[in-house]
Amino acid sequence: MTVLLAILAGGLAAATTMTVAAVRARATDRVSIVDTAWGLGFVLASLAALAVALAAGDGDDRRFVLVGLVAVWGVRLSGRIHLRARRHRRPDGRLEEDFRYAELMDGRPFSYAVRHVFGIQGASLWLVSAPVLVGIATDTEWWWAVAVGGALWLVGFLFEAVGDAQLDAYKRLPDGERPPVMDRGLWAWTRHPNYFGDACVWWGLWLAGGVASGPVAAAATLVAPVAMTYFVVFATGARHLERSMMRRPGYPEYAARTPMVIPRPPRRR
Repeated sequence: MTVLLAILAGGLAAATTMTVAAVRARATDRVSIVDTAWGLGFVLASLAALAVALAAGDGDDRRFVLVGLVAVWGVRLSGRIHLRARRHRRPDGRLEEDFRYAELMDGRPFSYAVRHVFGIQGASLWLVSAPVLVGIATDTEWWWAVAVGGALWLVGFLFEAVGDAQLDAYKRLPDGERPPVMDRGLWAWTRHPNYFGDACVWWGLWLAGGVASGPVAAAATLVAPVAMTYFVVFATGARHLERSMMRRPGYPEYAARTPMVIPRPPRRR
């Protein structure tokens, strides 16, 4: 019963997060606020499940590990997206809309965003967080899975954080010194270190949350990391971004020598 209540609490937190984000998006005419809400939604969902587990007295110390991992990842991601958005403003001083959402919403009413952006994102958030919600409310059967999952989470987190820092350093270079394409550091190993890191984070959380809870929980929550990997690679992540990046000078050549997501040693230019 506690597991079911934890899952329902996580779903309620996800729905509340996206509802607040939709109201804010309507007021600011900026649908891309959903990206900032995405990471925070996972944090709130895990905290809601933790509250249920604590009230019922179920779960063990792993629940605090899971919430901590989600909080570190979610707060960093949302904070970065928010700070990046603040650097781009419209002539009237309001924050600019992300080009992806501008293309999506071209001529469409806001109700379309409610259904196809905030609704889908909220449902996806709930689905992807399932291993964490289950892990918070159950006892640990396999601690080795927590250790392996934590290590994979760390690899993914470092790929995201280091890759973002390297990209920021590239963007700060003067125009005359900045190459047309960022192909240094982790970006020489993969064209999207942040998306690769994101996938690793959630496969790690599946190990630490779903697998560590036993074979039934592992099988029942496997869809979560599979879905997240699909989102970051094919649906709204790397594949979608590549469509515009391929029009940039030098990017097709960069793509020819560098894998899209899974890293490998850089090839000679």
